[in-house]
Amino acid sequence: MRNLEGKVALVTGAAAGIGRAIAVRLAQDGADLALFDINEEGAHRTAAMVRAEGRTCEVVRGDVGDYQQVRQAVDAFVKSFGTIDVAVHNAGITRVGKVVETSVEDFHAVFRVNVDGVFYGCKAVVPHMLRQGGGKIINTSSWLGKVGKSNYGAYCASKAAIIGLTQSLAMEVARQKVNVNAVCPGVIVDTVMRDEADAASIRQGLRTAKQREGEIPIGRVGLPNDVARLVSFLASDQADYMTGQALNVTGGLWLL
Repeated sequence: MRNLEGKVALVTGAAAGIGRAIAVRLAQDGADLALFDINEEGAHRTAAMVRAEGRTCEVVRGDVGDYQQVRQAVDAFVKSFGTIDVAVHNAGITRVGKVVETSVEDFHAVFRVNVDGVFYGCKAVVPHMLRQGGGKIINTSSWLGKVGKSNYGAYCASKAAIIGLTQSLAMEVARQKVNVNAVCPGVIVDTVMRDEADAASIRQGLRTAKQREGEIPIGRVGLPNDVARLVSFLASDQADYMTGQALNVTGGLWLL
């Protein structure tokens, strides 16, 4: 079902993992793609997958934590495609460690990518959406944006900030037909972030994602495509009456 035929979607953090799955799913549902990632090589591999679905795709290398780079990329995509109908702010990083043992540098690094990156993306794309009469913004938060977890203090705080930013922006632009929602993935594997988090967990004597699988009511860890399907729905006209929501994709691990 090609719900996004004729739409243009921007995806950050699309070089691998959840971002790549989102880009490919949006292409399968009819969208052309604009990819923004600091990992240019990975982004071009994703672009090849998008083009294999018969869609147009462009790549700009850049850092979501640098507002000028984000703004220039958005302007370039709008000039090339004529529009950005959907913006998926997905780029993110994590650090594993107790709050008092987390360095100031690591804490700021997590916020620079996870929070500043979402803020800069929204700030750059919203004016274009307002001029064209609407659009869809989907920000990647986490179930850990709704509940604290030991050894994930910086990450939890950053993902909670994304939910607050999403809800505030949603209220500000709802009458202008711009829908702003967040997705909150649970324990998702097959991503670079998960691999890094698992490696850090092993070093610190903590359980890996697969070792926590028994806690998940559905009985399995999540996959990038589980998140991508929800993002595609939120990007479509079927979600026109939804805004300001933070939707869980956790297999029942978190219910609020």
